[in-house]
Amino acid sequence: MVKNDTCPRSDDRCSAAFPADLIVLYNRVPKTGSTSFTGLAYDLCSRNKFNVLHLNTSKNAHVLSLADQMRFAQNITRWTEKHPALFHGHLAWFDLTAFGVPRLPVYINIVRDPIDRLVSYYYFLRYGDDFRPYLSRRRQGDCKSMDECVTEQGKDCDPMNM
Repeated sequence: MVKNDTCPRSDDRCSAAFPADLIVLYNRVPKTGSTSFTGLAYDLCSRNKFNVLHLNTSKNAHVLSLADQMRFAQNITRWTEKHPALFHGHLAWFDLTAFGVPRLPVYINIVRDPIDRLVSYYYFLRYGDDFRPYLSRRRQGDCKSMDECVTEQGKDCDPMNM
């Protein structure tokens, strides 16, 4: 949101600026539109005076150890030069209250119908996305349709492998 000083206070189109210590934590779920949403945040951050920071975990581990959770909590709350901030990454939720942070972040997430998510993941493994079009994918070249995979009871279309 952008603060607009020219609007009268009673005008609903006006909104207050982000609090200086606002932290939004977007723990992304794969194949739910998170790349599109994050792209929108990057497009809007300069104009709206907030920072967008990608969380890249070691070895793509979604679940952090207790020590890493503590370091993470301290880092996002003490790095005030980057506040207000939207932190995003494929990261499992954990309770920050145990680490005595001065202000809890606002958590956001996007969910998707599980079958649509599985279909999206199936084709993502084969064709990738527009975000990194030159990255070689694990199943690149496998042109089998999702329907064929289901008929053949393939492992890529088994929801347990998602």
